[in-house]
Amino acid sequence: MTVLLESRVLSLVKPKVIEEVTKEREVKEGWVAIEPTYASICHADLRYFAGLRRPEALAKKLPMALLHEGIGVVKESGSPDFKKGDRVVVVPNIPGTVLHSEMKQKADVPPNYSKGNAFLGSGYDGMAQSILVHPAECLVRIPDEIPAEIAVLSELSSVSHHAISHVKDKLVKEDTRVALFGDGPVGYFTAVMLRYLYGVKADRFMVFGAAEDKLANFDFARTANVLNYDFENEPEKFDVVIECTGGRFSESAINQAIMIADSLADIIFMGVTEELVPINTRDILEKGITVHGSSRSSTVDFAAVVEGMRNSDYREALRKILPKKIIEVSNGEDFRQLMEKFVENPGWNKTVMHFNWQA
Repeated sequence: MTVLLESRVLSLVKPKVIEEVTKEREVKEGWVAIEPTYASICHADLRYFAGLRRPEALAKKLPMALLHEGIGVVKESGSPDFKKGDRVVVVPNIPGTVLHSEMKQKADVPPNYSKGNAFLGSGYDGMAQSILVHPAECLVRIPDEIPAEIAVLSELSSVSHHAISHVKDKLVKEDTRVALFGDGPVGYFTAVMLRYLYGVKADRFMVFGAAEDKLANFDFARTANVLNYDFENEPEKFDVVIECTGGRFSESAINQAIMIADSLADIIFMGVTEELVPINTRDILEKGITVHGSSRSSTVDFAAVVEGMRNSDYREALRKILPKKIIEVSNGEDFRQLMEKFVENPGWNKTVMHFNWQA
């Protein structure tokens, strides 16, 4: 039987303007109604809220509810896999196979690369609403021992997991040397995973960044500042290099990665840039380097991350990136003010909110 529920949606109607509207959500067979409880802000949310996307992109995607990093509690279930009261992590990437069963898909393509996907907070209402109706196959139950403030970090961690999966067979070899570019949150989530879930210790792991205060957080790896590291003459070479910088730093990071890559190395690109980036293809060819592009993640990555969060050392390392205070959000104005503060100062730590829909 189909169930209809009302959702209070904190909808971004134009840059920096949040309107609270009510929408009716249908809980179909195989779908689950969730009340979002905790969420964190991504820089993609910032770009929509601040109007930093191209005008044609904003016109196409607004109005919509922001946020794709979050967890919630099941309120109604159209699936035998979940029951009322279950705590769940929400996988924001809804595969085209779920939404468009008539669409032909290439065999063996992971769900995050399927055609016709929808992504929460990107033209599809995200977590900033009191009831989110979501496919059961895009949910992962949270074990009791994992606190909410750690579970809410699953989304960005899952993106790191998907990226690392390209080279997981290499990482189990004890002589594989790993380098990572990026001292921001993406770099930190990826580095923590390499250390605590894949066992890559400091003697074979180097993190490159540009800010000494940020690099100080990577105390489980060796670190080097790109501003004074001699990329051309340092003898150490790496078998796996992961680029987590993006933006205007992509060009230098990618080409420095190529410079320190050993023969037959793998380089993974995770950073997003709006501009075309010139790359030293000569050395890619001469060294036989394999380049992997990696974007988003799917349910299998979330499941692996949530299972990994049972590791207390991994959880404690993740705590470093949590804010000193989790902000309470009860209405559209609370949410707008929080987003304004994030635009003014995104900071290194994640911004995490707790929704109080009953206030």
